[in-house]
Amino acid sequence: MKIYRLLTEDDTSAFCHKVSLALSKGWELYGDPTYAFDHANGVMRCGQAVTKEIDTPYSPEMKLGEQ
Repeated sequence: MKIYRLLTEDDTSAFCHKVSLALSKGWELYGDPTYAFDHANGVMRCGQAVTKEIDTPYSPEMKLGEQ
């Protein structure tokens, strides 16, 4: 079973740390990162999709970040 997450964060080192943490837990990058201006908050935001193979059947109640 493959699960999917979209990591997002303001354009700071926090985004890089979030992605690095996911990679250290076995998640793999999926596609290109995104970068867009958040007009409501006046900041640039980054996004990166990640996927991971798991042995557990998918459930909408599962906490994806804990897999």
